[in-house]
Amino acid sequence: MSGPRILMIDDDAELGAMLTEYLAGEGFDTTLVTTGDAGLTAALGGGYAAVLLDIMLPRIGGLDVLRRLRAASRVPVIMLTARGDDVDRVVGLELGADDYVPKPCYPRELVARLRAVLRRSEAAALVAPASIEAGPIRLETEARRVIVAGEIVDLTATEFNLLERLIRAGNRVVAKDELSREVLGRPHETYDRSIDVHMSHLRRKLVERGVDETVLETVRGVGYRVNRA
Repeated sequence: MSGPRILMIDDDAELGAMLTEYLAGEGFDTTLVTTGDAGLTAALGGGYAAVLLDIMLPRIGGLDVLRRLRAASRVPVIMLTARGDDVDRVVGLELGADDYVPKPCYPRELVARLRAVLRRSEAAALVAPASIEAGPIRLETEARRVIVAGEIVDLTATEFNLLERLIRAGNRVVAKDELSREVLGRPHETYDRSIDVHMSHLRRKLVERGVDETVLETVRGVGYRVNRA
């Protein structure tokens, strides 16, 4: 029985072949595609549990692939970015990527990030009750939907998990390190802005549906909480 199907979009064929072989040893069934346009077509075709997406790609760049993919699919995406290229990482997270791994990447770190993303995307079957609410926000855990004023808010898997974690915390402030460990699957590092970017994107989507921007409260230097007042 084959493991989760992973799509890798990377024009470095040698690296791709090495990672594909390593992932196979970890139980993943990986397909390698080396151009942006072919990768986008494959990703939109469905059937993949997650996508590993390089930023630098021929024909269509990785960020454009991500933008077009997110318009039609919620499949988890891990970006492969140049080490130290913070701008691409932030833009990718704002476009809806779930996580990133700097290149050259360590295969064990990639597998750990991949498994964390898959665990988060599969968490819906393990939670109850079927829905929880915070003010105008209704979060349907089994369907993985967020509804405001009768309309579905289109969230990524990471944004959904962040919102669920905060709502379940009640009025308690949830520290960034706690959110990073439980939602991203890794400790929060001093200069890592991933949680902040995801939260900014989440807040913007909720505000666009009429939710007051103060509902998701930033507690400076600590973390975030849902303000139910």
